[in-house]
Amino acid sequence: MKRLAKNPQKFPDYRYETSLQEEFNGPVAGVDEAGRGPWAGPVVAAAVVLDKDAIPSGLNDSKKLKEQQRELLFTQICVTSLVGIGLSSVEVIDRDNILKATLGAMSLAIAQLPSAPAIALIDGNNCPELNCPAQALVKGDQLSLSIAAASIIAKVTRDRLMREMALQYPHYGFERHKGYGTKAHQQALTEYGITPHHRRSFKPIRKIIEQSGSNS
Repeated sequence: MKRLAKNPQKFPDYRYETSLQEEFNGPVAGVDEAGRGPWAGPVVAAAVVLDKDAIPSGLNDSKKLKEQQRELLFTQICVTSLVGIGLSSVEVIDRDNILKATLGAMSLAIAQLPSAPAIALIDGNNCPELNCPAQALVKGDQLSLSIAAASIIAKVTRDRLMREMALQYPHYGFERHKGYGTKAHQQALTEYGITPHHRRSFKPIRKIIEQSGSNS
């Protein structure tokens, strides 16, 4: 694994992809995840190979975009690019820990691409085990257009899953906080207890289980 140094910049661009395409003589897949921090729900990863001649306008770190912008870009990315999505369930997170589950989701996302990339450009400082070379890029979603695109795909996909979860468990507000440890989420947990979608290995959820004396 080779780790790329980050350079401060206002918007992501295509310079990393251009350099890696020349070095590895093939397409570059940007890879990112959504949902490492929440107390509930899966962690979702996405891999995106952009078409350099049809890059959607406005790509950026998903956290810097409004929901409507992400939804629009999600559609544009899916139409113009190669996309793979992978996820690790709550059961996998609790069994393996969140880092391993995240890297596993990234591996699945790469495997779901219609064709294998020459190299994967991974957001962060850890690379999953892949059947292709990989390079980590810290703050990659702010630097690389491919990773920014992957961050949008992962975020929108996970948000949709959490909205579906909210229909099943309407008292928890999953459609609003997406499983993060907000005050409203904490209050719902106090009032209604945990659901099968909560991450039992996470300290706040484990504490509730211990206090209730139940593993249910």
